[in-house]
Order: sequence, then structure tokens, then C-alpha cells
Amino acid sequence: MDIIKNTDIKFVKNRKKFYKISAAIIIIGIISLLFQGLNYGIDFAGGTLLQLDFETDASIAEIRNVLEETTIASSTIQSFSGNEFVIRTDDITLQQREEILEKLNAEIGPFEVLRIEMVGPVIGESLKGLAVLAIIFAFIGIILYITVRFEFRYAITSIIALGHDILIALAILSLLQKEITIPIIAAILTIVGYSLNNTIVIFDRLRENLRTKMRPVLEKTIDLSINQSLTRTINTAITTLLPVLALYFFGGTLSDFAFVLLIGIVVGTYSSICMAGPLLLELKKRSNISFNTTVQPEKTDNKITGDNVKKSIKGKRKKKK
Repeated sequence: MDIIKNTDIKFVKNRKKFYKISAAIIIIGIISLLFQGLNYGIDFAGGTLLQLDFETDASIAEIRNVLEETTIASSTIQSFSGNEFVIRTDDITLQQREEILEKLNAEIGPFEVLRIEMVGPVIGESLKGLAVLAIIFAFIGIILYITVRFEFRYAITSIIALGHDILIALAILSLLQKEITIPIIAAILTIVGYSLNNTIVIFDRLRENLRTKMRPVLEKTIDLSINQSLTRTINTAITTLLPVLALYFFGGTLSDFAFVLLIGIVVGTYSSICMAGPLLLELKKRSNISFNTTVQPEKTDNKITGDNVKKSIKGKRKKKK
């Protein structure tokens, strides 16, 4: 089903508007990262996590009052649905943990322990390093793959677009102080793969259009290629969003993972459509690298449209026969 038909949107002409929108979001994110930082979960920061489900009504203030009588008064307390709470604190011994649980039981009421996690600071730092390495190796693999399949400048453009997606995702996570855990890192790597897939589809169409005999103006060919891929890109985004939305609303502890995927799908689709093609043009202008096209004055009988490109391809096939 074609949601959008025969579009002729001037993405290249409006590229500065897209740059400004992205720059505004990234700058806000950088300010948040500088002043708030990221909220590293126990996987990376180390410490002890207790997830409790009280049988009676409880509040963060009541739990805080109990903890102030112990050695973990500065713990982070987060409320989940109903009477479910998560307490994050520094690394504590088994005896300290038992004492805290006994106090909570005596002063607030009985509860069910849903989760206990303990990660040492050394392991947390090690996991943080491994997460960074995973993202770096993913980027190296992407550069190699796109360079082999297309050209190096396409790979650089893709990496810039992916960096844009990750920066915006991290900016939103920092602004909302969402917890950074291993599943969140997995979601960020998934964003990289998803965004790259859409970008490659557009680059593939661009390469095909550049190979025609018309030798069109690059700016117009980029716009044409994006418009030709627009319906496919939007359809893919919508069909991917639906199950992720279901996971977000009904996924329980996976809702944060789904939240990052939602950000990634929206931002990745935006960058593939509005950023990747124009960035390729900017790279060409700044590096003076010659593309397989020659800029010619626009002629009314040689206007670049999807029909003209198809006719050109058909003519080329007839000559071969």
C-alpha cells in the first residue's frame, strides 16, 4: 500500500532546516550530559539492587525514613507500578542486606522480594568498557561493509548519520534520566542496524539513478532517490513501530528497552530520509571528490523524474539486445 504517492519533496533544498533541528536537539542533549550525565544502572555503576513488592500501601518517603536509620540513607528509590519499588545502593554485605529487609518488614509491612542484584565496581567498569568496544566494532564493521558495497564516502556519511541517531538517543535518555543498563546498550546497537538498513536502501536507489545515461544534477538525483524510497521507508517504520509499541506498553521490565527502540526508529527514519542524502552532498562539496555524474544546466525536455529514469534504463537495455 502506497501511503505517499508521487512525492517531489525538496530534501536537499531544505537540508539546513533539518540540520538546525538536529543541532538544537543535540546541543540540549550535550548540556544535559554535561550537567546531569547518564544514569548508569547497576550493570555499569556497580552496587546492590533490591526490587520489592509490598503487600500494603507504601511510599518512597516511608522507605526513605527507614533507610535513614541504616547505612544506606543515600540510596536511590524508584517507584514502579502499585506498591513495587526498586532500591539502588552501594555495594553492601549479606548481613547489611538482611538487616535492611528486616527493618522494612517491621516498619512498613510484609513484602515480596522480586529481584536482588549485586555487581562489584570492577565488573561494572569492565562491562562499561565492553559496551563501548561493542559500539566501536559495530562502526568499524559498518565502514568496511559499506565501503565494499558502495564507496568509502558513503560509509563516512552513514557513520555520521548513525552518530547523529545515537547522540539524540543518549540526549533523550540523559534528559529523562533513564537507567543505562545492558539491555539499553543492546537497544542502541539495534538502532544502529535499523537506521543503517534504511540508509542503504536510499543509497542503493541513488547509485542506480546515478548510473543512468542522463548524468543528472546530483542534488536532484538525491531528492529523486529519497522520494522514490519514501513509501518503502515509512511503511517499514510503521510496521516496526507497532510491535515495539506493544512491547513498550505490555513488556513490563522490557519497557525501557522498547522506549529506546521507539526513539531509534523515529530518529533513524528521520536521519535516513532527511540527513543521509544531504550529508553525502556536503561531503562531496567539501572533499571535491568527483561522483559518477556531470552537472548540466537543467533543460525542460530533460527534467529528472521517475518516468524519465525508467525510460533511460529501458533504452539502455534495448541497445544491449
